[in-house]
Amino acid sequence: MKVTGTLINYYFHCKRQCWLFGNRINLEDNSEDVQIGRVLHEINYDQSKCGEVSIENIKVDKITKDYLVEVKKSDSDTEAVIWQLLLYLKTLKDKGIFRKGKIEFVEKNKSNNRIIYRDLTEKDEGELDRIASEIEELLLADLPPKAEYDVKCKKCAYYEYCYI
Repeated sequence: MKVTGTLINYYFHCKRQCWLFGNRINLEDNSEDVQIGRVLHEINYDQSKCGEVSIENIKVDKITKDYLVEVKKSDSDTEAVIWQLLLYLKTLKDKGIFRKGKIEFVEKNKSNNRIIYRDLTEKDEGELDRIASEIEELLLADLPPKAEYDVKCKKCAYYEYCYI
């Protein structure tokens, strides 16, 4: 199984969410936050000459001469997005395409949006291999991990599944 950027993101965000999504229990079509994210991607695509690109198991928001750019609507889970970006950089590197990483957070109600720059290191590559193995093992489990409530759960597409 190929680990996707979404699985990496969910693994850091919530292991239960990762298991549910990875086992094709998809409730994201009902989530307003997911819909907002999709609209932001469409707007970004319309304003850019370098739109979304699909390569193997990843969908990259934008590739420029120097950067692989990932666009997010919120910086609420930065670590998850960084690892998602690193997976994308590694996938491109494996294809002989070398870029630096750039994450653009385009939050509504904020006048200056946050940008993070990140390069892929050898240490990151080893850690990605370890994380991918852990995700594959997690997805093979018969049942998802137990729900562990956190404030971020309220905005999750799986909230009703886990708590109602």
